[in-house]
Amino acid sequence: MSKEFLAPDGQLRCGWAGSAPEFLAYHDHEWGYPVADDKRLFEKICLESFQSGLSWRTILAKRENFRAAFAGFDWSQVARFGPQDVDRLLQDAGIIRHRGKIEAVINNARRAEDMVAEEGSLAAFFWSYEPGPDEQVPPQTASITPQSIALSKELKKRSWKFVGPTTCFAFMQAMGLVNDHATDCICRKKAAQARAAFTSPAVRQAG
Repeated sequence: MSKEFLAPDGQLRCGWAGSAPEFLAYHDHEWGYPVADDKRLFEKICLESFQSGLSWRTILAKRENFRAAFAGFDWSQVARFGPQDVDRLLQDAGIIRHRGKIEAVINNARRAEDMVAEEGSLAAFFWSYEPGPDEQVPPQTASITPQSIALSKELKKRSWKFVGPTTCFAFMQAMGLVNDHATDCICRKKAAQARAAFTSPAVRQAG
């Protein structure tokens, strides 16, 4: 697939944004813009873990179902889920019925509680892995980076599950920790402007 495609409005977008009808709005309004909201960050790392071995189109189509099933990704509620909830979710045809991934979300909700207690917020932790200006890779040339490897390693050290380096890099792309829009994509400049106006939560906390 080419790095860009010509969208119906006559503007170039990342090539993947043209591979499914529902991708264009997600690409234009969500993907690659910096996010500091803890609930959105937790939701995304969970959805990326569900995507492992599957397509993002599958997950995006079921996103509202996932939100309903997992209490809007309020980790304080999900952390209280028990065996009966796992059984319930395994019967929910609206989500991906994979026991390991379901149990990983519950586990990660508990780990998120620990992280907020230790780090102040999920955002402060995740944004501490933002690559520096001299650590950026050319757009859409990598599926893992040293930062995603380091993030994965630290999450696993903290007992998070289904958070491999590829999953972590996809999370970093989507949540704007890197601007991975293709060079000629109309959204690359928009994402860069959003990042320029954004103060990293890790920096705010350090200050």
